[in-house]
Amino acid sequence: MRRRALALLTVTAALLTGCTSGGQGHKDDPAAPKPGTLRVLASSELSDMGAVFDRVREDTGVTVRPTYMGTLDAVDLVARGKADGAYDALWLSSDDYLRLRPEAAKKVVSETPVMSSPVAIGVKPATVQALGWKPEQVTWSQIEQAVQDGRLTYGMTDPARSNSGFSTLVSVASALSGAQSALTDADVAKATPRLKEFFKGQKLTSGSSGWLAAAYKRRGTVDALLNYESVLKGIPGLTVIRPRDGVVTADYPLSSLAATGARTREDVRRVVDDLRTPAVQKLITGTTHRRPVVASVPPAAGLDTGRRRELPFPGSRSVADGLLDSYENELRRPSRTVYVLDTSGSMDGDRLDSLKKALTDLTGDFRDREEVTLMPFGSDVKSVRTHVVEPGDPKAGLDAIRRDTAALEADGNTAIYTSLEKAYDHLGADRDTFTSIVLMTDGENTTGAKAGDFDGFYRRLTGTRRDIPVFPILFGDSDRAELSHIADLTGGRLFDAQHGSLDGAFKEIRGYQ
Repeated sequence: MRRRALALLTVTAALLTGCTSGGQGHKDDPAAPKPGTLRVLASSELSDMGAVFDRVREDTGVTVRPTYMGTLDAVDLVARGKADGAYDALWLSSDDYLRLRPEAAKKVVSETPVMSSPVAIGVKPATVQALGWKPEQVTWSQIEQAVQDGRLTYGMTDPARSNSGFSTLVSVASALSGAQSALTDADVAKATPRLKEFFKGQKLTSGSSGWLAAAYKRRGTVDALLNYESVLKGIPGLTVIRPRDGVVTADYPLSSLAATGARTREDVRRVVDDLRTPAVQKLITGTTHRRPVVASVPPAAGLDTGRRRELPFPGSRSVADGLLDSYENELRRPSRTVYVLDTSGSMDGDRLDSLKKALTDLTGDFRDREEVTLMPFGSDVKSVRTHVVEPGDPKAGLDAIRRDTAALEADGNTAIYTSLEKAYDHLGADRDTFTSIVLMTDGENTTGAKAGDFDGFYRRLTGTRRDIPVFPILFGDSDRAELSHIADLTGGRLFDAQHGSLDGAFKEIRGYQ
């Protein structure tokens, strides 16, 4: 729990610095929204609502201007009062977690569900056939058994960052514990042995549903994905199953923030009313695969209309956070990450100080059993230091990482590609971990292997080593095109600390490790 609480605080600070979607405006800011524009703090999965936002603007004259963020991080932002004055409305996939935080719940008014999507499992048809499943009859216990038998592997988003992952975790815990009401600590304890077996099948993690889908398509190494039905329906070739014994459902309430004035609340009301008209409900279900909340509008073709039990959500924040802590530190596969860190001469001064602070702060978010390798480089790799956060004595590993961080010094040129090759060599053969490489550089490659050399090196990788993604961080004077190419080549994702903060970039990557 200690790490979970600290992570929420530090992620919030990073997000405040790093939001660049135009969500934060003030009266004396010439870039602040004009009347008729709603600054909406929104769950990241709502990025598929572009056509709906356009329709709302046509119907009402109100422009929806979203800033996308993970649901749990957004709740923490609201709870700390940092959304007041920066946003006008809140649109999350669910307000269930928000209601567990009274200091957040009091910040919103007029919650109105707009659409819904249940948790589901999308399975390759060949796997469905091999398991002998009838999709309408599948239960969570059958899914658990298929995992135990080694016949089913899957990917899901990180519950500590993504509400789809958290809702999936709650669904599985509720079903496997047999809870008949809101989850309790006793339910979680009862289900833990089965949950440990269940999560042995998780071979892919992600901080967002979009990257999860892309990684699934690229790698083809898992049999299924756990996510919202709407996300799974957007991925060709999956049989989408809602387990018969129940699921947690997102209802996407749009709410005014309590700090707003009457005129803004009226704009929110107009937008909500338009979103719930039959025409817009049809547009929503047809373009996003979410279910309408207006009874007269049927779900889009392909959405099963059979009823499912709504599984109970945790009854208190302590239970919810305890479940998250258990998942992060006990249930999921451990993480293994190499941090390839530019400590060339150009990093001297404030840049190196920023790197040291970001890494030191990040230690509060490292999980039990996590293996962390620091690989600083200049003209070549300077050192390779690996530490493990042992559950019996996590402080020893964390203190060692902090000491190595404090000892970083800036000198030399910038050997990006040579250092990346050595990171892959260090990782070597596959182990039962979530494995990744984080690259932080403040400049362009100036010595050692060239881009073409690294491309050839990467394409010669075989087996699971080729599935190890690189997550580059834009910082200082680094080249976006150069780092984007590395991310695209390796199946990673680019994170921006030029327009945000280095702390924020490191924290956001955690959902992908």
